[in-house]
Amino acid sequence: MVARVIPVSKFDLVLFGATGDLARRKIWPGLFHRFVAGQFDSDSRILGVSRSELTNDEFRDRLREAISVNGDDRAKLLDQFLSLVSYTSIDAKGERGWDVLAEAVRTDSVRAFYLSVAPNFFGPIARRLRNYGIATDESRIVVEKPFGHDLASAKALNAELRECFDEHQIYRIDHYLGKETVQNLMALRFANSLFEPLWNASHIEHVQITVSESLSVEGRGEYYDQSGAMRDMVQNHLMQLLCLTAMEPPSKFQPNAVRDEKVKVIEALEPVDARDIARGQYRASKEHASYLDHAGDPKSRTESFIAMKVNVANWRWAKTPFYLRTGKCLRARTSEIAVYFRNPPHMIFPGIDTPMGNILVIRLQPDEGMTLHTTIKDPGPGGMRLTEASLDMTFADSLAQDEVVQDAYERLIMDVIRGDQTLFMRGDEVEAAWAWVDPIINGWKDRNEKPQPYDSGSSGPEDALLLMHRDGRRWRPIGA
Repeated sequence: MVARVIPVSKFDLVLFGATGDLARRKIWPGLFHRFVAGQFDSDSRILGVSRSELTNDEFRDRLREAISVNGDDRAKLLDQFLSLVSYTSIDAKGERGWDVLAEAVRTDSVRAFYLSVAPNFFGPIARRLRNYGIATDESRIVVEKPFGHDLASAKALNAELRECFDEHQIYRIDHYLGKETVQNLMALRFANSLFEPLWNASHIEHVQITVSESLSVEGRGEYYDQSGAMRDMVQNHLMQLLCLTAMEPPSKFQPNAVRDEKVKVIEALEPVDARDIARGQYRASKEHASYLDHAGDPKSRTESFIAMKVNVANWRWAKTPFYLRTGKCLRARTSEIAVYFRNPPHMIFPGIDTPMGNILVIRLQPDEGMTLHTTIKDPGPGGMRLTEASLDMTFADSLAQDEVVQDAYERLIMDVIRGDQTLFMRGDEVEAAWAWVDPIINGWKDRNEKPQPYDSGSSGPEDALLLMHRDGRRWRPIGA
């Protein structure tokens, strides 16, 4: 089955931070892939903006190095794509270059501004876009995470943006929401009568959400040490996965209807007891130094790993805990949601006290797909013996796609052009998440807690295992 490509309207996309790492790795290659797929054509324009003094040709040469192509056909397509690209040097906090940008954007196309820059530039850029008449009431502005480092800073950023743009124009991007499997979670729940009647505390015993990384923070340790796993992953990525798993069905699949239900989940989160949190820092190994060495601070109290037990205080999820886990230098790189269904109330087969259990595993990376673990009869004569069998759907195999599933950034940028905010965070959603996270972080500071060391290539610190064992449960093996 070939993915259907729906073309978007003619647009002018202005990319601030056009020479930065994220733009080079994700945004420019993603735009090129959408151009090759025929999602937009030569009527559209992409304007790169940064501080560097470059000519159009010099900037296009840089893009040729960033975008990998094989074969003459792709090289020709790259030339066609680059013909849509121009470059302007701008002082984001000054006045240089803004008049040139104002003349470059057109009045008869969608105007979108992607701020792939540090958060301290959001306000100055937004004000200048308005002051120079570059942004209109129909323009869209995209901002990257981190969106604040606590509730106060998130509120300040929201206030700055809302001085110049209405909420319906602001797109706070979290690339996890652009992943195919994350969106399929909504389809699985709300387009199938099989699961939604069972999607509650009466039938689900607990849920595990894991986002693990095998790499260390080497090379960016000092930057990472300012945030840690809680700010870097839990407040945004894991929170979004939790919301989509726990939310009520929206009345319609429309941006505000979906985001209303997500906010309700965050507001229903109970405060987390300190005993229900495990924090860690990876030790040195043969391959690399320790977290403390990478952070450049032997006294750092910042966590590279966190696991926590979270309760959603509403009728659907009462007494069904959600276990969140994320960290660096773990056994494998994987992201998944594992839904553990309750066992049958009565086991009719003699000699079998506990069945294997039903687990629905939704894999975000790698090998996007879903697996349902079921209990069946073990083939052969000689009585009733039970064994486990899995129903597996890996998207690349099951859907027989001719092309690789598109990157999350590709999908989200095209949604910006369409004006679809469904997969983007709303301002009150961001603030609600910080309002829940801040007391947890402040509690660590007040107690001056030191994270527990753990071995690189492991599943995390011992406290994370004890967190589950106290409840009579076990974590799914990382990379299973």
